[in-house]
Amino acid sequence: MTLSLRPYQRAAIEALYDYFAASVGNPLIVMPTGTGKSVVIAGFTREAIAAFGDTRVLVLTHVKELIQQNFMALLRAWPEAPAGIYSAGLSRHDIHAQILFAGIQSIHRHARQVQRCDLVLIDEAHLLGRGDSGMYRSFLAQLNEINAGLLKVVGFTATPYRLDSGMLHQGKDRLFTDIAFQVPVLDMIQQGYLCPVVPKQTTTQLDVGGVGTRGSEFIAKDLEAAVDRDEVTRAGVAEIVQHGEGRGSWLVFCSGVAHARHVCDAIREHGVSCETVTGDTPGPERDAILAAFKAGRLRCVTNANVLTTGFDAPGVDLIALLRPTKSVGLYVQMVGRGTRLAEGKDDCLVLDFAGNTARHGPIDTVDGRKKEKSEEPGEAPIKVCPECQTINHASVRRCIECDHEFPPPVVKVAPQAASNALLSTQVQATWSDVTGISYARHEKPGKPASLRVTYECGLVRHSEWVCFEHTGFPRDKAVGWWRRRAGNLPPPATVDEALQQVDQLRRPIAIQVRPAGQYTEIAAARFV
Repeated sequence: MTLSLRPYQRAAIEALYDYFAASVGNPLIVMPTGTGKSVVIAGFTREAIAAFGDTRVLVLTHVKELIQQNFMALLRAWPEAPAGIYSAGLSRHDIHAQILFAGIQSIHRHARQVQRCDLVLIDEAHLLGRGDSGMYRSFLAQLNEINAGLLKVVGFTATPYRLDSGMLHQGKDRLFTDIAFQVPVLDMIQQGYLCPVVPKQTTTQLDVGGVGTRGSEFIAKDLEAAVDRDEVTRAGVAEIVQHGEGRGSWLVFCSGVAHARHVCDAIREHGVSCETVTGDTPGPERDAILAAFKAGRLRCVTNANVLTTGFDAPGVDLIALLRPTKSVGLYVQMVGRGTRLAEGKDDCLVLDFAGNTARHGPIDTVDGRKKEKSEEPGEAPIKVCPECQTINHASVRRCIECDHEFPPPVVKVAPQAASNALLSTQVQATWSDVTGISYARHEKPGKPASLRVTYECGLVRHSEWVCFEHTGFPRDKAVGWWRRRAGNLPPPATVDEALQQVDQLRRPIAIQVRPAGQYTEIAAARFV
């Protein structure tokens, strides 16, 4: 059986080949939740062994569900694969398998038994902490020593930053050195590989004004004490039940074990089937609850800090955030539980009682490089649709969900990033007339050159970068950009070739500009 790869999955594997051909280091592959990291791991592993028959591969992660998922993805593509599992939770100890899928908790003390290894692939790589401490770091250090410093490590993650703060490939204590491939969540949604997420306004908002911070995150005990209040829980649950009518699979993130149980009790009082999963839930009970939830026999699951990564339930079509967080990674991981595609699912409704969307911004533009600030956000530039209660940016004329037309504003609102939008496309883009355009070669150390296109819009300039010399997904986007402007003129292979032909390109008369954090991005162009 051959492995069928989507274009961006093929591009991810090619990016690893390109990286190892030109660089020495430990790269990251960044792909949003639900886009098939396990398929890329399977494809890369199979091709590595096809090229070099004695290659030994170790695939590491932290939960048995992901170990099983990655193992089965390989067997579907390669039924006779020389693969095994080392996991106490799965009761298997195939430590001598050529391709070994292992749980870090089970294997971290057994580097001497693993012995020879060429490749280590780490799924959910954002869970690696800082410094040289921890199971991952000590295990990899021993394994690298055993293999004479020749070990190659690749990280796979949806969020390339630590759950506290800071990019995984930056800082003096980094294990990973570069991002070899990254595909944006917004592209995956627009191309139909992921499900859209839709934010709704909630009347109930959790008050964390007096909660302290430790390690760039709310202090857990103080956070739960602040939000686990009966009157607030009942009000929030009433809104979940109201908005959840017609939706079949609800996932609720809570601020602690007791809070998760109290929310579960309140949901049950409305006649909705609900169970709770926490770190204290016995394994067989947890497995039974999640199996019933995925099968549709259980409508709702509340949880405390256990279903944020590695949990695959495609049918989830309502997420309630009752868990405030200052962690960009945790916020994106929670919302990401609702982006998987499923039959009969058009979108996933996100009810944010915790102020996370206001705190971090749209999930496709969050910046993990910056330390989260302790200050709480001010009033967001939003307006709520009176017909469907969807959160809209203050500058939109029509609701992004039901197309309700808002009355014209009395005072013009300056376009800016919507802090309560879950996707940047839910921020209203604006059109600007183009008064001039220029093209230049752009060089970035260690990366292929790109074509920088600068649009003059009066006194303001906006730029975009077209990546003709890249591979995979960036190259495909560059080809599309060229064809919209050059018609049947063949796409160039290099930036220099493009610069020789720019006089033949159609010149846009206007561009659509959308805020993207501190910068802007060009969403569309209008031609004569």
